[in-house]
Amino acid sequence: MAEQPEPPEQRVLTGADLKALQKALTNPVRRDILTYLGKHGEANSTSVAQALGESTGTTSYHLRKLAELRLITEVVERSAGRERWWRSLMTDIYTPPGIPMSPDEREAAMQIGVLKMSHDLNLVVRAYAGYDEAEGWNQIYRSGLTLTKEQVKSFVEDYRALLWKYHNSDSPDAREMAIRLVVLPEEELTTPKPATSG
Repeated sequence: MAEQPEPPEQRVLTGADLKALQKALTNPVRRDILTYLGKHGEANSTSVAQALGESTGTTSYHLRKLAELRLITEVVERSAGRERWWRSLMTDIYTPPGIPMSPDEREAAMQIGVLKMSHDLNLVVRAYAGYDEAEGWNQIYRSGLTLTKEQVKSFVEDYRALLWKYHNSDSPDAREMAIRLVVLPEEELTTPKPATSG
């Protein structure tokens, strides 16, 4: 049995890095480049340009800017001459809860969340719309648990480990899957106050 890969180290995203990501995600070309690299692992400006329908000059410029923002890095061993290869540095990045943020950092975090959620809502629509024809590829599961804050943290850590237990990039039958986990308290229903006679 093949040895399972270890989950990548999480990169804490705060301060300047947080604002850099927000700035990148609000630019449609840079957002598409990050998405492309996330799917394909490594790419050069030519392959990115062909996929996005942009010129190589445009993609080269945005790739360099993303590298300056520390969101991608050059794959030195594949680069030669003017042909530079790149890979994403955005695997498993997160902003821990409760950290102090300036108002502009908080705004950046919120905008990043809105952009991600917009993408994720499209995934949900696709999952439901194609459920019957997906032949088992689309799975939708909703549930609820009663947990302490410590258990929530442990649950998320176990979930992350479970994802990497099933990581499989070698099988020709494997497909890249979109998986999302959202954990938050249910909205509490307030009991209406009894009417009082005046």
